[in-house]
Amino acid sequence: MHREQNHHLAKEEHLAHDSPTMSMQTYTGGCHCGAVRYETNLKLENVISCNCSICSKHGLLLTFVPASEFKLLSGEQDLTTYQFNHKKIHHVFCSHCGVESFAKGNMPDGNEMRAINVRCLDGVNIDALTITPVDGKSL
Repeated sequence: MHREQNHHLAKEEHLAHDSPTMSMQTYTGGCHCGAVRYETNLKLENVISCNCSICSKHGLLLTFVPASEFKLLSGEQDLTTYQFNHKKIHHVFCSHCGVESFAKGNMPDGNEMRAINVRCLDGVNIDALTITPVDGKSL
């Protein structure tokens, strides 16, 4: 399996450990300048910190949702996509402020998903979250 696919799969394994104690909530989020805004339904219990080259350089804290639980509210015309390696993940960022507030890709089963940068969600206390490290650098 290719490195980026392994990286993606390792991140997705954290989706399978949903706890019944945390409920699904609707969050809004977006980029720094406000051009890109979105809404997503998720549980903030499977947040990862990956040490791969792009996640570490961007300081990303990620959680994953099916594409059906993500709605882009504004800024589609302001988005730019970056891909590297095997080009499996579309790293989406605002063309004005440069913030990657989410990414697009597919789950291991082929279903479309969104990787949400938890740091870009409104009103989330990062210090209150349990964050799982993922060694994406070694994948």
